[in-house]
Amino acid sequence: MKVAVGVVDWLVTLLVPLALVLTALRVLLTPGFVQLEYRTPGFPEDPYGFTLADRLTWAPLALEYLLNDAGLEFLGDLEFEPGVPVFNERELAHMLDVKVLVQMALKVWWGVLALLALLGAAFWRLGRMVDVARALARGGQLTILLMMALLLYLGLNFNQLFVDFHSLFFEGDSWLFAYSDTLIRLFPIRFWRDAFLAVAGLTLAGAAGLVWLGRRLPAH
Repeated sequence: MKVAVGVVDWLVTLLVPLALVLTALRVLLTPGFVQLEYRTPGFPEDPYGFTLADRLTWAPLALEYLLNDAGLEFLGDLEFEPGVPVFNERELAHMLDVKVLVQMALKVWWGVLALLALLGAAFWRLGRMVDVARALARGGQLTILLMMALLLYLGLNFNQLFVDFHSLFFEGDSWLFAYSDTLIRLFPIRFWRDAFLAVAGLTLAGAAGLVWLGRRLPAH
């Protein structure tokens, strides 16, 4: 039993950061974040002419594509006017890559949540919920350390972080576009900086809640 508790302890602790980050990411994959971000003071206007209404028309559709089961024609058939596509071929190819990544991340998210729930249920039946709760709290502490390191890196050189992120998850320069392309006009670098900050902030809030819960538990 002691070995089993120790294994679960470490497993839960290591799963917590992943669960919290992916939960924060899922929160951001909503129209609400897009609406809020576009209305943030100082958000850059589109030098090529998109209005707020234009952005609120096309951006939610790009987001919807990432979450639905539709093929690439969902975006490929969109047109500003007859014969003028919203997204060019390079943008469509990148959006397909992003969709694959997002769908995989969501499957991992559900898997991690299910595993944590199963472990919690098993230890609840054994009367060892305090052990799981303390492991969650330790996972929260680990998450805080990781997020503080990320925020430090973000503050020192966000552009490099942005490049590193894309280099890790996408091949070559498939994610580079002209400033006049729709994806850049909808999602300028400010959007992604704020998205990283939002994920870090939401993750830290969840981690702090787990640490607080752990401190509220009795010593034995």
